[in-house]
Amino acid sequence: MTVHHARSIGAQHPRVRDLLTLRKDGSPGRIMVEGAWEHNRLLTTATTIDTFFWCPEAGTTDLDPIVERIAARATEVYRISEKLLARLSRKTRSDGLISIARIPDWQPHLLRFTSRSLVLVADGVEYAGNLGTLIRTADAANADCLVLTSRRARPTHPAVYSASRGTVLSTPIVEFDDIPAAADWLRSHRFRVHLADPAATGTYRVPQYDGPTAFVVGSEGSGLSRQWHAEGFDAVSIPMLGHADSLNVALSAGILLFEARARKEGW
Repeated sequence: MTVHHARSIGAQHPRVRDLLTLRKDGSPGRIMVEGAWEHNRLLTTATTIDTFFWCPEAGTTDLDPIVERIAARATEVYRISEKLLARLSRKTRSDGLISIARIPDWQPHLLRFTSRSLVLVADGVEYAGNLGTLIRTADAANADCLVLTSRRARPTHPAVYSASRGTVLSTPIVEFDDIPAAADWLRSHRFRVHLADPAATGTYRVPQYDGPTAFVVGSEGSGLSRQWHAEGFDAVSIPMLGHADSLNVALSAGILLFEARARKEGW
């Protein structure tokens, strides 16, 4: 079946109801992907595509190669109307392309590290957009993985895909039920753990970062959990030279990760 012979479906179809559920907050293991560049990025990965929804009236003919490739990869392909697309879409411009894709399942015990390894731990991140930006930042600094503790925002939230520029599909993300378990895992792999704390007396420029390195950043509202401080790790700060007392969590993570990466690579 070519995409032009895809079956047309309406609002009551089970797959549409499924997508409406995903549209709100995602679900374990699956994410909503919408738009042309988002699908281009999807095609660069080996991600399983469960369902592809296509509205030809909302796109242009130059998207045909993407449409054909996504349709060939997807388990199910459906054609939808512009009216239904408007109900399903989260964007002002979706290009008539929406998919339900599978998020890789990364297991902590399968990850391997070296002295050059770099890990970002995000504790209690509340907003999907910030989580996506943290994933994108970890990817940009060639971090080995992102660790989540006290998670509030789902990695499968549709906004995470856009904010991460699709790197949510390629960046290993592991989650721990409690902070002590995450801390023990980091210790078992000989990580030197640094807590990002604006109140710390030592700046991020002091450590050598010459072994496996992890940074822990806190939530946007309440900062880093006291449980992380109770683990006995060192804290580092980024000096604030103006009137603001702190930086956005993703910007802070970027400064810390790239400082450590530069030291490790000898930039």
